[in-house]
Amino acid sequence: MASKTSRAKQAPSRGLPKAPKAYREFVVRYPALARAWNSISEAGAEGALDARTQRLIKIAASMGAMREGAVRSGVRKARSEGIALEDIEQLVPLVAGTIGLPSAVACWSWVRDAIKRD
Repeated sequence: MASKTSRAKQAPSRGLPKAPKAYREFVVRYPALARAWNSISEAGAEGALDARTQRLIKIAASMGAMREGAVRSGVRKARSEGIALEDIEQLVPLVAGTIGLPSAVACWSWVRDAIKRD
C-alpha cells in the first residue's frame, strides 16, 4: 500500500503541479489517511467520463462548496493537463445561478489568482 502514498508524492513527474508542503507533510504523518484518500480518488475516476470532464466537474463542485483551496488546486491541475483557461472560466457563470453572484465573484477571483500564480 505504500506505493499509493508514494504515487501522491510523484504527481509532479506526471506533469501535475507539485503538491503543497502542508499536504506532503500530512501524508507522511498520516499514511493511512493518504491511502484512503487515494482509494476515494481512484473510485471516482471509474466510469464513462474522460479525465478532462472529471477535472472540470471537480472544479465546479469545489466552487459550489466554496472550497477555495480545492478551486485553486483544481485550476492549477487543469492547466497542467492542458485544459484551456476559457473552459475553466466558463464554470463560473455555469455555477453562478446556484451559488449566487457574490460567491461566483469569489470563485472567479480564485481562478484568476491560481492562473497568475503559474
